[in-house]
Amino acid sequence: MIDLHTHSVFSDGELIPSEMARRMAEMGNEGFAITDHGDFSNIPSIMDRLNRMKDVRDDYELKILFGIEITHVPPKMIGRAVELALREGAEIIVVHGETIAEPVREGTNFYALQEEIDILAHPGLIDEKSAELAYENGIYLEITSRKGHSLTNGYVAKVSRKFGCELVLNTDSHSPTDFINTATAEKIALGSGIEKVNNILENSRKLMERKLKKV
Repeated sequence: MIDLHTHSVFSDGELIPSEMARRMAEMGNEGFAITDHGDFSNIPSIMDRLNRMKDVRDDYELKILFGIEITHVPPKMIGRAVELALREGAEIIVVHGETIAEPVREGTNFYALQEEIDILAHPGLIDEKSAELAYENGIYLEITSRKGHSLTNGYVAKVSRKFGCELVLNTDSHSPTDFINTATAEKIALGSGIEKVNNILENSRKLMERKLKKV
């Protein structure tokens, strides 16, 4: 399991990065990304803290990326937030999609998928035009294990099959009780209607490897 959407104490998670890494490794996971909630008020401060981990990451037991989940930013300003995150050293960028579990502004999916992001998290009832953008721009759509956000997993999987979008499976973890292993991830993928479970897990591995080559 490679989990590319988690949160630390630097936004609203419960654990510092080192404890996240230790617990993930103990579960047998291969790697993860810390993608703390960010907007214009805190992206620099989050990345200032996470950037300090970059020089020591090779001493941990699994692979780690450091990035941002752009969250509840007005849709037309998402591009500016992406630019800020990249400028501050984010290695992976997730955007908080239009989950039905939160009052996300309409248009967030559409505008996010036009930017230089990696994953659109919990995209909810994503429309076909946005799904086409995800496919055209090579942006991954997320299948999630997180309560509430996971209610539309089946719909996301169905739309992705129709338009050829690539998927990743993440936890959106805020607490150690949110972490899952590969066996659980496989069950969640199957329960979402995904037939080729290995493909979705391999997508996370490919994205992780591609990002690490750039650091």
